[in-house]
Amino acid sequence: MSTKKNTAAIFVITSLFFMWGFMTCMNDILIPHMKKIFELTHFRAMLVQFSFFGAYFVGSIIYFFVSSNYGDPINKIGYKRGIIVGLVLSAIGTSLFYPASEIKSYGFFLSALFVIGLGFTMLQIAANPYISILGDEKTASGRLNLAQGFNSLGTTIAPLIGGFLIFKYFANSDSSNSNSVQIPYLIFTVVFILIALIITFTKLPHINKSEEIVKGLGALKFRHLKLGMIAIFMYVGAEVGIGSILISFIGLDNITGLTENEASTFVAFYWGGLMIGRFMGAISLSKFDKKHLMYAYMIVSAVAAFFIIYLSAYAKSGISLNTVIFYVFNILISFFAFIAGKSKTSRTLFIFSLLAIAFIATAIFTNGYLAMWLILGVGIFNSIMWSNIFTLSIAKLGKFTSQGSSLLIMMIVGGATLPIIQGYLADKIGIQYSFIIPLLAYIYIAYFGLKGYKIKELPN
Repeated sequence: MSTKKNTAAIFVITSLFFMWGFMTCMNDILIPHMKKIFELTHFRAMLVQFSFFGAYFVGSIIYFFVSSNYGDPINKIGYKRGIIVGLVLSAIGTSLFYPASEIKSYGFFLSALFVIGLGFTMLQIAANPYISILGDEKTASGRLNLAQGFNSLGTTIAPLIGGFLIFKYFANSDSSNSNSVQIPYLIFTVVFILIALIITFTKLPHINKSEEIVKGLGALKFRHLKLGMIAIFMYVGAEVGIGSILISFIGLDNITGLTENEASTFVAFYWGGLMIGRFMGAISLSKFDKKHLMYAYMIVSAVAAFFIIYLSAYAKSGISLNTVIFYVFNILISFFAFIAGKSKTSRTLFIFSLLAIAFIATAIFTNGYLAMWLILGVGIFNSIMWSNIFTLSIAKLGKFTSQGSSLLIMMIVGGATLPIIQGYLADKIGIQYSFIIPLLAYIYIAYFGLKGYKIKELPN
């Protein structure tokens, strides 16, 4: 299949990755906003993530049940219709923000987020494999990496744009007013509907694949998959938990004392770290005959990604380059960590986990901008964790690969679970000490990267 022939289709599908990255990171803006207007504890505010990521779990469970008993639904209705269904669900969810803000109901907001999460679940299931078939099979990985890069771009600029719209542009002097989310989320509704219409009238190839319906839970016979499921749970929970509480953490008097709008600027560096790390990781984990050429590409990609983040932050707040100089050291550390990883998936995962542990442990017991930049730096080390854990977990699953992938996607529920635990601890022992939750999560991931991924024996 010609990639050139499907350039328009690839562009449209790639926009989906950007949108769900953007919308997922918007939750980090919603949490402090909802906490303020509804006077919530950190625990109750984290129900934003619980509702959103809980939908991934519920949606995946339903999809897995149907798929294992009746065959893959996407295979029956087609990727195109599957994507459209996901977009319509997402649009319904974002549109519900308007009545939720009118009646000022926190529960209504949570319900709207749950619907958005269901829509994104369908998009994830359909768009990830579909982007790989829109062109030559040999370049499928490149297209998926490109799409993931746009996903990271979405998570990078969401705190900047979302923070400006909600905390400043549409903000009301009345702190109890929830109307500042109405227009932004109505805009998102229109965007989702427009993309759905574009896809509806875009000629896309309809592909059906014959497959064996594997009933039961045979994939759970594989030890490394079960340990990998826990690793995915821990990774998503830690990543989301940190991002969710960042604005409150940065605003602490002993950290920076910045306002919510000012703090939202720095959140972009946390999520932007994933973009930097993914670009470098895509190069590092590839095969290069000349190492110096690989290192040169890594440096260029990291510098380019850094300036995308910095210039976006500068456009919003006029932040000086001197203010973010410490972040450059984080990038340098990750560069040398990639070298130490020697292009090995498990080794790189283990090293990055150790660095995340070291950064968080130090940040818990330090103050000021140093603590802030250490926590923000963890985003860079998160970058390769999803792909590395996923790849190691489904290795040699054979006919159970599809089932194993579904089980791993279910573990996104970690993003619903660990953040509320961290929020509970933040209420009890303080925000800074609540980072013990992601710290413990990275300790497990380090174990998985060191030993847990190993396939000791294959079941019959």
